[in-house]
Amino acid sequence: MPARKRGAIARSATIDDLDRAIIETLQADGRESFRNIARRLDVAEGTIRNRYERLTEAGVLDVVGVTNPLALGFDAMAMVGVKTSGAPQAVADVVSEFEAVSYVVIVAGQFDLMLEIVCRDHQHLLDVTEQLRGVDGVVSTDSFVYLRLAKQSYEHGHLPADR
Repeated sequence: MPARKRGAIARSATIDDLDRAIIETLQADGRESFRNIARRLDVAEGTIRNRYERLTEAGVLDVVGVTNPLALGFDAMAMVGVKTSGAPQAVADVVSEFEAVSYVVIVAGQFDLMLEIVCRDHQHLLDVTEQLRGVDGVVSTDSFVYLRLAKQSYEHGHLPADR
């Protein structure tokens, strides 16, 4: 099954308390079985399966194996701030295709984009940075090289009930 790229999504029509409970359970342990979730939430297993499918198809939920790239042998990671000459979406579309770029977000403030880059080594990081600087619309970049990954969390706390 090909990996699905995450990106901008439309707000889901409704996320109710049961959806929130399913998401929070899977954030704590993405391997939790539908049967155990159903038992804990006192609903039918088929209900959990249907809700899971709806949430994943809508792009609200992805259950993946999260790794620490530094522990896997990628020896150079950086967060890169990018200033663009115009609207940042065109640059975001181009750099999103770079294999070493794992995260792209359009931001307000000093930069127009923030990118996370994961590289084999510092030479690879230099090569990717030079490639990035050559993209039409990129005015400047500022790299923040990671020295140690102190925290990486994909649990976002309790979801707001007003969604």
